[in-house]
Amino acid sequence: MNDVKNQTEISVGIDVGKSQLDVHFHPLEHHQTISNDAKSIGQLVNALVKLNVTRIVVEATGRYEHPLVFACDKEQLPIVVVNPIKVRRYAQAIGVLAKTDKVDASVIASFGATLKPEVKPIADKQSRLIKDLLIRRAQLQEMQTMEKNRLQILPKELHSSIKQLLRSLATQIKRVTEQVDLLVAENKQWRTQLQILTSVPGVGKVLAYTLMCELPELGKLNRKEIAALVGVAPMNRESGRFNGKRRIKGGRHRVRTVMFMAMMSAIQCNEVFKRKYQQLKAAGKIPKVAVVACMRKLIVILNTMIKNGESWDEKVA
Repeated sequence: MNDVKNQTEISVGIDVGKSQLDVHFHPLEHHQTISNDAKSIGQLVNALVKLNVTRIVVEATGRYEHPLVFACDKEQLPIVVVNPIKVRRYAQAIGVLAKTDKVDASVIASFGATLKPEVKPIADKQSRLIKDLLIRRAQLQEMQTMEKNRLQILPKELHSSIKQLLRSLATQIKRVTEQVDLLVAENKQWRTQLQILTSVPGVGKVLAYTLMCELPELGKLNRKEIAALVGVAPMNRESGRFNGKRRIKGGRHRVRTVMFMAMMSAIQCNEVFKRKYQQLKAAGKIPKVAVVACMRKLIVILNTMIKNGESWDEKVA
């Protein structure tokens, strides 16, 4: 029965390049190559709408896929952006070792037809802009840190140049932050979520914005699911008599990174997490493990707060 169903479903795999798109239709075994430009993408999208495909699968390729993804989303086509590593491992598992654009498109289509990755909503334009601004803010802060480090080690003759650049970076960071604040203030739902999230001592605007942009599932999953999605749920490592240490794995790297920095602040100013951290340290946990455990507790609490529409309550936490 499943085989019959699979034959009636059309999965499209698209290998995205800077200048071209290789498109493969499964199980029709039809392949075509088009330019990665607005006109060609528009023609492809129109054809896909008429064909009534089950899913369209593309790999995340550093933004080259964005015009196609947004065009498909605009027409409400079932577009899925997947991790390239998963597709490559799938190719190895089915014995496909060759790697060309045509072969890659075929593998992506087969991956979609076999594993049926979940079609998730694409973030709206405002959310994408806020995410990009936050990424840019992080880049500017990284450059700022590098220049501050240079100020400590380079000769005094170079300090004037470094300080000038630091002032410029500070201005840019302030400007980007103001842009993000303005965009969030324009959206009632985002304003409400921001108020709830930042009511927790130690959770600032940067973490709140990151969660709202990159973790839209917050408040919609249970405690185990949200912890696993972020990547703060320890995974078992057991086989036969071997019983290894449980470690966190996978998840959303940027969310986890920002949460880690926020938790370093929270264990200083939030009595709930300060107490939790001290208890874990007293039980023999190394600092990093203790921090990650506190991060897991934090994301579970934030998930419940958003789900219930309630602000921080230390007694409940």
